[in-house]
Amino acid sequence: MPSRVLATAFVAAASAAIALALPAVLRAEVDPEHGRQLAYTCYGCHGIPNYKNVYPTYSVPKLAGQHAEYLTLALQGYRSGERSHATMHSHAASMSEQDMQDIAAFLAGQPLKPGALPMGNAPAKAAELCVACHGPDGVGITPQYPTLAGQHADYLERALRDYRDGGRKNPIMAAFVAGLTDADIRELAAYYAEQRPALTTAKHAMWFVEAEKPGK
Repeated sequence: MPSRVLATAFVAAASAAIALALPAVLRAEVDPEHGRQLAYTCYGCHGIPNYKNVYPTYSVPKLAGQHAEYLTLALQGYRSGERSHATMHSHAASMSEQDMQDIAAFLAGQPLKPGALPMGNAPAKAAELCVACHGPDGVGITPQYPTLAGQHADYLERALRDYRDGGRKNPIMAAFVAGLTDADIRELAAYYAEQRPALTTAKHAMWFVEAEKPGK
């Protein structure tokens, strides 16, 4: 059976498993306004365009336009240790499930929609491994899958290496990226970083306060 068919079958099975495993709290009502009030802890990094993680050095991810459900799952991963990042763990460890959902809803804003024509020529590995979940234009096909379009290329490289090398302990992603070389990872990251419409840096919570003032 061709590798692409095998990959598609694996994705279908994995998607069903994820849907069954998702905690019921992800389907609770969310309060973006409450999220805005809590998001001040996020803006020291995620509210500054092109801000860098200090060590190792890579761009802090753009969050505006991302799926809120995915951001919630990411926060849960940082809290549990599935994702290795000391600062993110310390922030997520103090959050309730509701806090995570509310912050994610606020930071994500309006998620990007699929359907744009892909920019450039997709690497062969994208069609083989990525498109079934992340779409040809980099927009995640379900709210639990991250959108990659316009994300910082160096952040995407870091994430893929972490999945491959064990910094992120996700068995589904680990299976997909296990055979990727560093050159493959750079090529995939560069391709998805160029897709449009793009994720953007989250607007600072104070922007919303100013925008709501009379005369604005």
